[in-house]
Amino acid sequence: MDHETIGSEDWDELILNLEATIPVYDRINRFATIGQVDKWRRMVRARLPSEDAKILEVGCGPGSFAEDVSGVDLVCLDPSVLMLEAAKPRVNSKRQERGDSEVEFVQGKAEELPFEDNSFDGTCSLFSFRDWYDKRAGLGEVLRVLKPGAKVVIVDPAKMNRIHGVLGWFWMRFWVGAYARIICGVKDHPWKWLTKTYVTFGTTRDYVRMMEDVGFENVAAKVVFPGMATIWEGRKPES
Repeated sequence: MDHETIGSEDWDELILNLEATIPVYDRINRFATIGQVDKWRRMVRARLPSEDAKILEVGCGPGSFAEDVSGVDLVCLDPSVLMLEAAKPRVNSKRQERGDSEVEFVQGKAEELPFEDNSFDGTCSLFSFRDWYDKRAGLGEVLRVLKPGAKVVIVDPAKMNRIHGVLGWFWMRFWVGAYARIICGVKDHPWKWLTKTYVTFGTTRDYVRMMEDVGFENVAAKVVFPGMATIWEGRKPES
């Protein structure tokens, strides 16, 4: 693995481990982020179109973000059937209560999006970008399916530099890892893959450059308090 790609065997194992986290996903996420994860999700929603729009979430997981997205047509994509099965009743029940249309759930990969060009008014990826097996190819696909002028918003664990990366590794390996062992009830818990993908994940600046190389414009990145995550955003050129 490196900051751009994950090998196919590692990626297959990663997906199996992510599926094993479904029952405790939200609980450990809140612990790992000191309760900040809900605020970060609100920040992403605030950066996306909020009315008369079609939004794509790439890597929806068990629906933690999608369940609170309202007022738009939403498509949720994930490579895992188990994640989609967990997300569908959770998300659509909340949307039905609000009078929103049902979400379209699609199995697929970021690198091979099964959608037409210029299909979406916005895309987002929350805590799954680091799990794309080819991040550059995935960003290229996101660019393709966005309408001209539309925006992508990504949030994932920050790594501002090597020193910050070492501190993040200690936090995930020991503090979050100890909690995950207790919650999962096993020493060899699936959350170890969070640490593994974080170690090979690039810096905030790495992905600013990658987004610009792929063709996004007005690319910006913001490290959010308490320095545990970065929000990246960029727009597809108008022409």
